[in-house]
Amino acid sequence: MKRNSDGSTTLYFGPKAPEGLESNWIPTSGKAPLPTVRIYGGTEEFWNRSWEMPDVELVN
Repeated sequence: MKRNSDGSTTLYFGPKAPEGLESNWIPTSGKAPLPTVRIYGGTEEFWNRSWEMPDVELVN
């Protein structure tokens, strides 16, 4: 996966991979994706519920 300059990772969902970002692409085959996250050994922010996962954003 390619990381952003700030250390985050952007994932792309859709029927086609963005050019040059195939390693960050999750194919949907025309169906709506259902993102799921598995956390292993979460940080204190996770356990005290002050951390929030950002929403999925539409990118054109």
